Amino acid sequence: MRVLNDVGASVVLKLHDASADYVVAEAMLNVEATLNSLSIEMIDILEPALKRWREDDRVACVLLTGAGDRALCAGGDIQALYRAMSKNHEAGRIVDDYPFRFFEREYRLDYLIHTYPKPVVALGHGVVMGGGLGIFSASQHRIVTERSRIAFPEVTIGLFPDAGGTWMLRNLAQGVAMFLGCTGSHINGADAIEIGVATASVAGDARDSVLMALQDVEYTGGRTDASRIEASLRDLPQPVLPDAQVSLIPQSMGVDGAYVEVCNRINALAGTSAWVDKGIETMRTGCPTSIGVVIEQLRRAPKLELADCFRLEMTVATHCARFEDFAEGVRTLLFDKDKQPRWRYGDMAGLDPAHVIEHFSPPWTNNPLENLESTT
Repeated sequence: MRVLNDVGASVVLKLHDASADYVVAEAMLNVEATLNSLSIEMIDILEPALKRWREDDRVACVLLTGAGDRALCAGGDIQALYRAMSKNHEAGRIVDDYPFRFFEREYRLDYLIHTYPKPVVALGHGVVMGGGLGIFSASQHRIVTERSRIAFPEVTIGLFPDAGGTWMLRNLAQGVAMFLGCTGSHINGADAIEIGVATASVAGDARDSVLMALQDVEYTGGRTDASRIEASLRDLPQPVLPDAQVSLIPQSMGVDGAYVEVCNRINALAGTSAWVDKGIETMRTGCPTSIGVVIEQLRRAPKLELADCFRLEMTVATHCARFEDFAEGVRTLLFDKDKQPRWRYGDMAGLDPAHVIEHFSPPWTNNPLENLESTT
């Protein structure tokens, strides 16, 4: 193994010898104190490394991991986002552009992983949420353990499933996508495999075997490497996964009708299970605007290509940073911790549909991701 940068860096880069003259390149997110939450500093390390490895003929595949036992990545660095948004709201104008720079950089990174020409393997142990799920779902090979906790929980903080969430949700059964997006419900490893969010599993105490399996693959540097990796991952030590829960959700639930009608379809599932009831309660206390945005996001997603999904998310995220619900959600969750968010609208019945639609109206002449396909 060769470490390419400081072992204390927020992303540690490593090269591991593999078959013939090939190497497995590993990027380990390395901020355990924040559950490896993604920051611009981390993107500044990870994105250039991925681009270098893309051009390096020795690199057969890329492995994405998270330091520690608790998480691959719990999301974006919302504390930094909150501080910048608070400055802007207090000033009544943009005095700190960090949120807009962060979203653009994060989405470009996610798109790079989605379209990467070499196999990318993500080890989704522990918490895999928000922006972390964006990285995970962008990878070709996605591994879970018995302790994986996966979610887009943004409705609890006034945001929405971004970082490629539009693309991931559009590829699920609509009822499942609607429930997960509107309730922020956590799914486990068995759920993730059942709905295709994960492609393989490994016992949590045998995570090192993933790297060893990748090192043992007989690489050719060609298109067959992906199938060779897939075959090798089938032989990993298997965990005892918890029971799947997501099968309780009717796949055919639709997102047509008024926003409150869509939520009533979810409310009608009350009593199905403790997991379903917890999701419904989270939806009821979540941000009404975010729930409306999720429903509108799911309505538009089927017509969008991958890059269009990220451009839509850039538009919506920009509005979320400018309006106050997102900052309010972070305040009540991480700073004051009073669990009493003062959302712009008190409930779904009072939600103004025009405010939801406003989130999808581009606030600039040219989307910052207009050239997304040509810059990765």
